[in-house]
Amino acid sequence: MSIETLSFDLASLQAAWRDGLSVRTVIAEAMRRCAGDAHNAFIHRLSAAEIEPCLARLDGLAPDSLPLYGVPFAIKDNIDLAHIPTTAGCPEFARTPGDSASLVQHLIAAGAVPVGKTNLDQFATGLNGTRSPYGACRNAFNPDFISGGSSSGSAVAVAKGWVSFSLGTDTAGSGRVPAAFNNLVGLKPTLGLLSATGVVPACRSVDTVSIFALTAADAQAVLSVAAVFDEADAFSRRTQPFGVDFSGGAFRFGVPRPQDLAFFGNGAAQALFAAATERLTALGGVAVEVDLTPFLEAARLLYGGPWVAERYAAVGAFLEAHPEAVFPPVRTIIEGGKTPTAAEAFAASYRLKTLRRVCDAVWQRVDCLVTPTAGTIYRIEDMQADPIWLNANLGHYTNFMNLLDYSAVAVPAGLLASGEAAGLPWGITLAAPAFRDVPLLRLADRFHRAQPLCLGATAVPLATSPAIDPQSAPAGLPSGTVRVAVCGAHLSGLPLNHQLTSRGARLVQTVESAPIYRFYQLAGGPVKRPGMVRVETGGVPVEMEVWELPLTEFGSFVAGIPAPLGIGKVRLADGTDVPGFVCESIAVEQGATDISQWGSWRRWLAACLTPPAEESSPARC
Repeated sequence: MSIETLSFDLASLQAAWRDGLSVRTVIAEAMRRCAGDAHNAFIHRLSAAEIEPCLARLDGLAPDSLPLYGVPFAIKDNIDLAHIPTTAGCPEFARTPGDSASLVQHLIAAGAVPVGKTNLDQFATGLNGTRSPYGACRNAFNPDFISGGSSSGSAVAVAKGWVSFSLGTDTAGSGRVPAAFNNLVGLKPTLGLLSATGVVPACRSVDTVSIFALTAADAQAVLSVAAVFDEADAFSRRTQPFGVDFSGGAFRFGVPRPQDLAFFGNGAAQALFAAATERLTALGGVAVEVDLTPFLEAARLLYGGPWVAERYAAVGAFLEAHPEAVFPPVRTIIEGGKTPTAAEAFAASYRLKTLRRVCDAVWQRVDCLVTPTAGTIYRIEDMQADPIWLNANLGHYTNFMNLLDYSAVAVPAGLLASGEAAGLPWGITLAAPAFRDVPLLRLADRFHRAQPLCLGATAVPLATSPAIDPQSAPAGLPSGTVRVAVCGAHLSGLPLNHQLTSRGARLVQTVESAPIYRFYQLAGGPVKRPGMVRVETGGVPVEMEVWELPLTEFGSFVAGIPAPLGIGKVRLADGTDVPGFVCESIAVEQGATDISQWGSWRRWLAACLTPPAEESSPARC
């Protein structure tokens, strides 16, 4: 493959390094691609001299020595890059920092190479990408349509294949809406998971840096490097175990009631959402209808309540001194932050607490929530003619996420099939409680790959890039779960299964053990139990289920297991070892019945209920 056609997804770059391609050649190609920007994606493209320090530190290093070795990336221009102006979409506001944002420093240390600062809705105020003195950012698929915002240029630069990933920010949907409109994965991490030191704030208490990537696997790779606790950031939070996984097995997903869905006249988007729920069901999901009313009420607090005062706190002094430098819609929104009183702020915070209690109750019924990312998309000229109302429509499904402290991933859901926006991408958002970023990325990856899509706006098939490996936990992002293989009374629907489900466990898969065990019904009761005893010869495969259990519940589960049973390593048919039920060999001497010929506790129980055909039939349980 020539350098001109090289895909910049991480797997393709890693293959290029193995084939001997130099990092300087790749970065030169990235610079060439960015120079062809006809979409107003960039505010500042770095020169060769400005990039050189990052390249020089990679000289002599092996490609496998750094997790993001030689990966070109772009930075939203409200995030600092040392010695490069940070404008926040306003030239008069620009300042030149001496240091990069903490997050950017970690990415560069991991080998990533910044190539430019990207366009945005001014002061990150907007979801459409047209509110910029550097020009309206144009959709990567059709330049007549909006790119989404405020992280507009960051999304377009990735979608066009100019960089591998980019950084945006997300307060009300700015890291998700542009992903949906440009066929990308957009990770809105848990609040505080990524450092905000060196980021121009919009609403400081609900801001987060976001990640745009061609695939969920790439987003996860960037997250594993970027999620570093920052003592200098008062809002920074340490990673926590995510406790669940969606990489296989059944899961429950919440779907808004029909009356809560709004597509603003876009029938093609409505059809894609219906298809998306069917696709999730095919992946093992069970749809649960959810009343979105309290979520939407929480969303209205972001711009209709006192939180807009945070925007004024961030840049109000500049706005008062330079009102002519600020776009009229942006100025109108930020000036609204001057009027809320302290009493109103407290009253709204109390209301949000109440709504969050109501909304959080949904997690007792579902593992994740699925919504459209945006109900529809607009032409640039239509957006500029009605900038406030149409922009509000874009935030219908996004404004509540950060206020309620949820993690979310926007993922492509196909191309619109009809209407004036036919052929443009559209997407859904998967949401879950805080610190569920990795499970959401794994489900997003499965959903994404169930469709015959390309990477961003390129012609490279998604199928050419590898999926997330669910067995490989990303560095620094602990799962907080343990898998347990069961073979008897803990199987689904059997008497002791509640000991798993009451602890939040979920079924991952049905498997067989390696053929190295003899299978016994143990003496005693009242609940009958089997035991697997490892043998050198004469073993059989045993039918098992693998369950995933929160690590915090594992100790109490193990404590209730009676001798001669215990938890040890069980060898599965595929050669992997997982924790599971094993049995001491002494059980054979204590009246256990060998039931190896059935190789399944369920089949043995069924045999127990069948009348014996003759006197020589095996003993019944």
